Amino acid sequence: MRNLSRSRVLRSLYGKVAGILILPLLLQTGAVQAAPAETEPQIHAQAAALIDVTSGRILYSNEGDKELPIASLTKIMTAIVAIEHGKLEDTVTVGRNAYAKEGSSLFLRLGEEMSLENMLYGLMLRSGNDAATAIAEHVGGSEEGFVYLMNEKAKLLGLTHSHFQNPHGLDAKGHYSSANDLAKLTAYALKNPQFKEIVRTPSKKAPNPNDPWDYKWLNKNKMLRFYEGADGVKTGYTKIARRCLVSSATRAGQQLAVVTLNDGDDWNDHQKLLDYGFAHFPLTKIIEEGQTVKSGLITGTGFSYPLAEGEKGRIERRLKLSSLATASFGYRGKISVMLDGKEIGAVPVYEQATGRPSTDQAADTLKFPEAWGGTFKKVVQTLLLAE
Repeated sequence: MRNLSRSRVLRSLYGKVAGILILPLLLQTGAVQAAPAETEPQIHAQAAALIDVTSGRILYSNEGDKELPIASLTKIMTAIVAIEHGKLEDTVTVGRNAYAKEGSSLFLRLGEEMSLENMLYGLMLRSGNDAATAIAEHVGGSEEGFVYLMNEKAKLLGLTHSHFQNPHGLDAKGHYSSANDLAKLTAYALKNPQFKEIVRTPSKKAPNPNDPWDYKWLNKNKMLRFYEGADGVKTGYTKIARRCLVSSATRAGQQLAVVTLNDGDDWNDHQKLLDYGFAHFPLTKIIEEGQTVKSGLITGTGFSYPLAEGEKGRIERRLKLSSLATASFGYRGKISVMLDGKEIGAVPVYEQATGRPSTDQAADTLKFPEAWGGTFKKVVQTLLLAE
């Protein structure tokens, strides 16, 4: 009952301050799936998707909602849940369920201890199933507890064609995702600085308590070595799922991510899809940060969106102002950005003379009892975990 009351109070508080603090965080409120261009690449995947990471716009999809086994692409969800729920400096102990786990492995020994951060590198670079299980048991209390967190995260992200049964991706009944869902998950995860740094790392050394030499893990993702601008993400393979791959690359400030499931020519197909995205859907600046809207009002953030040829002329900007009585921290309303009549994003508008607080400053201004988490940011994190 105490937890339930706490949850209700948090939700009430969240609702009261959301209009003040959350809007500046949500630069994009929707994504229009791109219409196919005349020169769509021909690929070999059973299912595939290409996404612009900044906007979340799906630029290409083939059987994108088909529910399929995903092998070690599962570890994208494992990593982001562990990063968000755990502490990187924590010590993780290898238990009996993790030791000698079948499939790809870091060959960790029973009872071996390693920091969560280093274990995450082993998870994503070498796809260690033993690391996945050890991480899950440490962060979730048990593998089952961690899988619950994975599925709750999928719900929060709106991944309607995904369900997880384990943290490693070994074939299991009821364990699946789709190309579109994995693209959305990857775009979300790549906004986390720790995740982004891990998956772009070509090789990593970690202390080895069992031998006189360090562990050295080379990233299995070949895209990092042969595609210009490549910066992630994860390989996968099982006998049922076959070859699965998620890759990402950044060029001219635009980051794209590609997902292919059951693709025997994935390295070449990912190069084709990334080239296609960069060539046909460049990230276009629509609104500048600090841009004057009307006398005394400026935009609080900028807004960019990947647009195909001819789409820029179909963009509309609609200003909606709040009453002065409801203005907080200088916030006066928003500009909705529309493409073909559908909102694809929103930018907050502030009084120029007042200026706007940074998101962190505003979040830290509101203090709550330590039992609820302290600052607003911590309270929101707690709220997202509350049942």
